[in-house]
Amino acid sequence: MYPCLWFDGQARAAADFYCTIFPNSKIVSDSGMVVNFELNGQLFMGLNGGDNFQFNEAVSFVIPCKDQEEIDHYWYKLIADGGQESQCGWCKDKFGLSWQVVPTLLGELLSNPENRQRVVQAFMKMKKFDIQALQNA
Repeated sequence: MYPCLWFDGQARAAADFYCTIFPNSKIVSDSGMVVNFELNGQLFMGLNGGDNFQFNEAVSFVIPCKDQEEIDHYWYKLIADGGQESQCGWCKDKFGLSWQVVPTLLGELLSNPENRQRVVQAFMKMKKFDIQALQNA
């Protein structure tokens, strides 16, 4: 099983863009209509399907990050060249695809009932997650 992403003629450009961001990534095949690619070993299909459909936040891809350096890497690469920041670790890339760039530590911080509300209040004010600010909450 793998996702198919519908693009308006930009499937190859998107695949190339994503392959520069994620390790262990490559273009597997390109027929012109369909581009198969791997991001960090996960297979994706990009379809040049036309302008009938647009991406929205109903589907997003979560990137669990072990540290701030990794969060910063993905965040700034994904919003480059026309992407958009949103709230609580969400962003859109220049193709309109939504991503959640989330610290792996977040689950642990939220599991502590004494700190949970402060952590939630802290990240509700953030666009890009700041691990130190979450830990200090």
